[in-house]
Amino acid sequence: MRRRDFLSRSLVAGLAAGLPAGVTGGLTGGSALAQTAQAGAENPAAGNEAPGGGSFFRILTGSAHTTAFPVGTLIAASISNPPGSRPCARGGSCGVPGLIAVALTSPGSVANIAAVANGSIESGFAQADLIASAYNGEGVYFRRAKQPNLRVIANLYPETVHLVVRRGSGIADLRDLIGKRVSMDRAGSGTRFNAEIILAAYGVRLNQVRLLEVDPGEAAELMASDELDAFFLISGQPAPTVADLTARRIADLVPLAGKQIDGALRRHRFFSRDVIPLGTYTDVGEIETVSIGMQWVVADSLDEGLAYEIVRALWHPQNRRILDSGVATAQRIRLGTAVLGLSTPLHAGAERFYREMKLIT
Repeated sequence: MRRRDFLSRSLVAGLAAGLPAGVTGGLTGGSALAQTAQAGAENPAAGNEAPGGGSFFRILTGSAHTTAFPVGTLIAASISNPPGSRPCARGGSCGVPGLIAVALTSPGSVANIAAVANGSIESGFAQADLIASAYNGEGVYFRRAKQPNLRVIANLYPETVHLVVRRGSGIADLRDLIGKRVSMDRAGSGTRFNAEIILAAYGVRLNQVRLLEVDPGEAAELMASDELDAFFLISGQPAPTVADLTARRIADLVPLAGKQIDGALRRHRFFSRDVIPLGTYTDVGEIETVSIGMQWVVADSLDEGLAYEIVRALWHPQNRRILDSGVATAQRIRLGTAVLGLSTPLHAGAERFYREMKLIT
């Protein structure tokens, strides 16, 4: 089946929330639905039709060490209506009938944008700044080809910048990172891009820190073994990795505030002020910081009718209970903020829905 035929004929169904993280695809073989979804995730070249009827719609999310993957499983459940399900009006699924939405773990925004742009995946989560940079061929994408086929279907939730430091390291301010062992994620990642902006705002150069290039999971392990002093993590809150480190009294958080951050906010509009509330992490007080919108991105070739139905299902009032049943980050996904912070065009199907809701004119 051709991609456009698949997308135009297919509607979305999905997996239940709460699938275990740390597995590519985030799936187990504990049910027939999970087994057919696993088959589609592992063998996309075979076509997106699910055994027994229905079709797959895949969502690349992020690392299992952030909140993107558990949020993705909730969204997959929200937009889902597997073949044979009871209709919404009779207390069944209020998703889009006929497809199986599959949340997949991934390296993060940069990988997700590339997969959506080249047509190897239907959709993905990505930071607003990176989507806009790829669309315009700016920033970290300056030396790469523009990706003018990218479109957004929803602004989801704020991704909070965490500066995680080892307790006892003597780091109380970002400038204390000078001479310390610091990870800013891997080169080319969205976290690395934004961490460099924040360092520059404080006048700290990369060559002034002892830089390690590891992902958040490895950074947490290194910190726990006293081999790393600090790392940046961009995630919804509470971030599982940070929650674990603070609960074990290994890590603390450093605020990102003051005139340096004021300057970064003026120069980089994708940043917003944010707060990590008291009690979010064990023995950590309220922390001022910044955040970046996490958005759901597709290609402009996605069938307009399918995009419309996906967005309508996401914001169906009865699906609110699914989003509110999981991680706290998902509770911040609201229709009222669905079109905030957009620097990349909406997909035509999503735009039609938001015009109907009078969120745009």
